[in-house]
Amino acid sequence: MVTLSILCVSGPNLQLLGAREPSIYGTTTLDQIHQALTATAQSLNATVTCRQSNHEGDIVTWIGEALGTHHGILINPGALTHTSIAIYDAIKAVSLPAVEVHLSNPDARESFRRRSRVAPACLGRIAGFGDASYTLALAGLVGALRRQST
Repeated sequence: MVTLSILCVSGPNLQLLGAREPSIYGTTTLDQIHQALTATAQSLNATVTCRQSNHEGDIVTWIGEALGTHHGILINPGALTHTSIAIYDAIKAVSLPAVEVHLSNPDARESFRRRSRVAPACLGRIAGFGDASYTLALAGLVGALRRQST
């Protein structure tokens, strides 16, 4: 069985998890989420490379660099979810399966959060399960990649 390589990208303000609005985002830090992803990836015979940036250009660059390096992408674009055609275009350009991830459920929040510019480029979307959203998304993505290869 091939070891799958997954790129996990988190967008603006997610470095503040654990302190940022814990009633919405919980108290788990992004580093703790990355540790959980690494452990989950190992159990799924996969590896995960985790990155975070507050800059849209960094995120677009990392997605472009994923081609030929990674098998799939987990992406939590943060607030860029609702505005970034550049991230949408980057995911479409690399043609790697991607899953959009959100800690909270954007559909249950403010109306401006209910439209994702990124989701139409993705295989699926996991939202509303707090920090577990990331590991659920990873399991779903790895499962989809395994099914594609058979």
